[in-house]
Amino acid sequence: MVDRPKERRSTFAFVAFVRNTDTGDEWVEVRGGRNGEMRDRSFSAESVYPASARKGPRLVGAPLMMAPQLPFTAG
Repeated sequence: MVDRPKERRSTFAFVAFVRNTDTGDEWVEVRGGRNGEMRDRSFSAESVYPASARKGPRLVGAPLMMAPQLPFTAG
């Protein structure tokens, strides 16, 4: 789920988590959109929530950046 009003009606699939080591910027690459669309998009890591965060028209809980669902491993 993406915490932006227009994107809340869309469905996205995770593609990659990206970190620019020079600047420290982080974002999430996704693919999807409205029904029938398959666009590539990028969102700030702070605006991406797990699908379980959707409670009706709003999002609850912490974004994945603050509360990851899977352990991160360096590799």
